[in-house]
Amino acid sequence: MSSRKYFGTDGIRGKVGESVINPEFVTKLGWAAGKVLAGQGTNKVMIGKDTRISGYMLESCLEAGLSAAGINIGLLGPMPTPAIAYLTKTFRSEAGIVISASHNPFYDNGIKFFSADGYKLDDDIELAIEAEMEKPMVCVASDKLGKAYRIEDAAGRYIEFCKGTFPSELSLKSLKIVVDCAHGATYHIAPNVLSELGAEVIEIGTKPDGLNINHQVGATAMKAVREAVLEHQADLGFALDGDGDRIMMVDHKGNIVDGDQLIYIIARDSLKSGRLNGGVVGTLMSNLGLEIALNKLGVAFLRSKVGDRYVMEMLLERGWAIGGENSGHVLNLNVTSTGDGIVAGLQVLTAMLRADMSLFELCQGMDMYPQTLINVRFTEGADPIEHPEVKAAVVEAEKQLGKTGRVLLRKSGTEPLIRVMVEAENNEDSTKWAEYIADVVRKLTK
Repeated sequence: MSSRKYFGTDGIRGKVGESVINPEFVTKLGWAAGKVLAGQGTNKVMIGKDTRISGYMLESCLEAGLSAAGINIGLLGPMPTPAIAYLTKTFRSEAGIVISASHNPFYDNGIKFFSADGYKLDDDIELAIEAEMEKPMVCVASDKLGKAYRIEDAAGRYIEFCKGTFPSELSLKSLKIVVDCAHGATYHIAPNVLSELGAEVIEIGTKPDGLNINHQVGATAMKAVREAVLEHQADLGFALDGDGDRIMMVDHKGNIVDGDQLIYIIARDSLKSGRLNGGVVGTLMSNLGLEIALNKLGVAFLRSKVGDRYVMEMLLERGWAIGGENSGHVLNLNVTSTGDGIVAGLQVLTAMLRADMSLFELCQGMDMYPQTLINVRFTEGADPIEHPEVKAAVVEAEKQLGKTGRVLLRKSGTEPLIRVMVEAENNEDSTKWAEYIADVVRKLTK
C-alpha cells in the first residue's frame, strides 16, 4: 500500500489554523472527496460534528467543497461519531463525514469518513482522495452543484437506535447512573437514552460552549465522574469522550473500569447467551489479565496493532464480533458497525441486569495485571528496538517474568519515542523490568 500524505489511522487531524485543519485545505478536501465519491456513483453525503467551536467553520468548508463537486449534503449538526455511521446507513447515503478530534482539546479538530455500510473508508479510497488533492480545484456547472439540507430529527433517530440495542424485557428503573458527556457530542443524546430506559440520571459535562470539550471531564479525565458517583451514591458512572466513540466506567465504590474490563464483561455475557460468535480481538496494549480471563472461559484472544481501525480489520478477517482497546473503544459488530460508547455502556448494563450483579462484582472475574509504561526519547532515524543490547534485555526480562508477564516495545506514531511497557503479577516486577529495559535504551540514545 502506498504511504499516505494526509490520512492517519483515524482520518485527518491537527491543530486548527495550521497545515491541514484550515479553511483552504478543508474546502479542497471536501471537493477532492466529492470528486472521488462522485466517480463511484455517490450523490449524497452526511456531515456531522462534535461541539468544538471550529466545527462551524469546517462544516461550511466541507459543504462548499462537496457542493462544488456536485454532491448533495445532509447536515446532521452536533452528533456522536457512531451516530453519523448509523445515520449514513439510515438515510441511504453513500458516505458520512465526521468533524471531530475525539478526546483532544478544543483547539484540535479532524475529519474522518465512513462508507455507506457504516465502516471507515477503504485505504484505496483515501489514497484516491489524496491524489485528487494534488489537482487544481474545478467547480461543476451551476445546474450540477450539490444542495445542502439540515436533518432536523437526527438526534431522535439515533436515540431510538441506541434504545433498540437494549433488551425490551429489561429496564433501568432500579439504577442511578452518572453520565459524563465531556461537553461533547453526546450531551443531548446519552442522558436521554438512559432516562428513557428508566434510569435516574445525574448529568455532568453536558453544557458545551465550544471551548470546554474534554476539559477536566470525560473518558480521559475520570476524576469528575468518580467524584459524582461517590457524592450521589450512584450505582455506576458513564464517562464518554468528546465524540462519543469510547467509554470508561466507574463502579459504585469509585473504581475505574477501563475498556479491557468492559470488553471482558460484554464477551462473557455474549458467551453465556450464545451470541459471542468466535473470539475477541484486543491490541498490543490490552492487559494480560484480559487474555488470561478470556482463555479461562475457553474464548480465543488475538492482538492487533494499536488503533481501533486495526481491531476492526482483524474482526472482519476472522468473522468475529467483539473487540476493542483499553482506552474505551469497544466494538460489537453484532450490534453496530463502529465503536459506540453509549451502545457499549448499554451492553454492560444488560450484563449487570441479566446476572443480577453490580459492576464491581462483574469485574471480579478478571484480574488486572499491573502495567508500567516508560517513554524514552530517541534520535529520529535510529531504531533502538532492533539493537542487540535492547533485544537481549527484552529476552532477559521475558525469561524472568515467564508466563506471568509480558514485554512490549514500540515506536510512537507521532513522536520520536520508544514506549517500553511491561506487565507482571505485581507492581514491583513490572516497574523493575520496565526500568531495566528503558535504561538500556537510554544508554544507546545518548
